[in-house]
Amino acid sequence: MNARLVVVAVGFGLSVAGCNVAGSRLPDPQLSGRDAQFMALVPTADVGAVYERYLVDFKTSEPPGSIVVDTRNKFLYFVEGGGKAIRYGVATGQEAYGWTGRATIGGMQEWPRWIPPKDMLERWPHLQPTADAGGLPGGPDNPLGARALYLYENGKDTLYRIHGTNEPDKIGQSVSSGCIRMRDIDAIDLYNRVKLGANVVVI
Repeated sequence: MNARLVVVAVGFGLSVAGCNVAGSRLPDPQLSGRDAQFMALVPTADVGAVYERYLVDFKTSEPPGSIVVDTRNKFLYFVEGGGKAIRYGVATGQEAYGWTGRATIGGMQEWPRWIPPKDMLERWPHLQPTADAGGLPGGPDNPLGARALYLYENGKDTLYRIHGTNEPDKIGQSVSSGCIRMRDIDAIDLYNRVKLGANVVVI
C-alpha cells in the first residue's frame, strides 16, 4: 500500500471518527503491580475527549495488527480488521525532525532505559552526562514513559520509537525529536495488543 492510499484510509477514519468522536471509548488496560506503582507517580493531563482511546471505523488495506500513524492529525491507529481500529491521540516530531515511511516493530520494552541518541546530543550537549552514565533507568521520570516500540526499517534500527511520555500535556502537538509519544496508559494498552514484527506506516 503506497503513501497516497494510506492518506485516503486515514482520511476516511477521521471523517467517521473525528472531532465529534463517533466511536466507542475503551476502558483502561489492567496494570501490573510495577505499572500501578510507577503510574501513580507520573504526571497526568487532560488531553481532551478527541485524544482519548476509542474504537472507531477505519478503512485500510493494511492487515490487522498493523499501526498507522497520522502525523498531521496526531492520531495513531491500531488496525483491528473488519473496518475497525483503535485510535489513540499522540504527539509527533517537530517538522525538522519528523520521520515518515514504513517500518516494523523490531523491539518492545516495558519501562525502557533512555539513552540520548547522537543527533540529540549534538543539539543538546547538556544531555552528555546522561549518555556517559549509560542513560536514564526506566521509571516515572524517564522520557520514554511506560513502554517503547522500536521501529526498524530493512532490519536496521531507525532510532525512532513509539513510546509513552512524562509530558502528557503535549499530546496533540508537534513537539518531539521525531518519535511518536503516547499517554503512558495508551502506550501500555497498545503494547498489550501489538506483536513483534508488526507493520508500521507513518505518514
